[in-house]
Amino acid sequence: MPDPEPATILAAAREAIETEAAGVLAVAEHLDESFVQTVELLAGCTGKVFVTGSGTSGAVARRMAHLLSVCGTPAVYAQPMDALHGSMGAIVEGDILIAISHGGESNEVNELARRVRARTVPIVSLTSAPESTLAQLGDITVVLSDEDVDPGGVIAMGSTLMVAVWGDALAYVLMRRSRYGWEQVLETHPAGAVGQIAELPDSLPSLSGTGAAHPEE
Repeated sequence: MPDPEPATILAAAREAIETEAAGVLAVAEHLDESFVQTVELLAGCTGKVFVTGSGTSGAVARRMAHLLSVCGTPAVYAQPMDALHGSMGAIVEGDILIAISHGGESNEVNELARRVRARTVPIVSLTSAPESTLAQLGDITVVLSDEDVDPGGVIAMGSTLMVAVWGDALAYVLMRRSRYGWEQVLETHPAGAVGQIAELPDSLPSLSGTGAAHPEE
């Protein structure tokens, strides 16, 4: 088989990127009351937010937990199989579990959700399958419809980005809602280029539109 022409390679790459970009934009269009409910649940959390998932969902869960923490909502990634081998003891009343599964039928994720729910820990389920086991386990169920964004409907590419951007929006909105400022962000991020920032960025506007995240008195 002859090597493909450069133009053919670039066309295939652009097609993949455009497909995934359309999926990300669709998240903004389909945000609903479940997002608002999740914001209010996490804003009232008296413990920590645990985020769990397996495979590519695990990768995006780890990223979501990191960004929530950076933005002022204490969060930890919980590897679901490790949790079922004892570390779920860290998840207690007052905490919240965000459970991510594309198809909603990952046994280890669902079993973890069942067990922590029995400890009165609220579950936020993120899935593309509204009739799945995970969807039924959620106190709040977020359905991100992701038709035609993954190659063959099998390899979680575009669907992973959709969950990631939903999590980004969650972290950002919570940061603005709690008035978590850049001083606090930089205090917990002393390493890397971010740690070298000498001048604070402009404060984020409050959600009410009445002022900055830390208005001057």
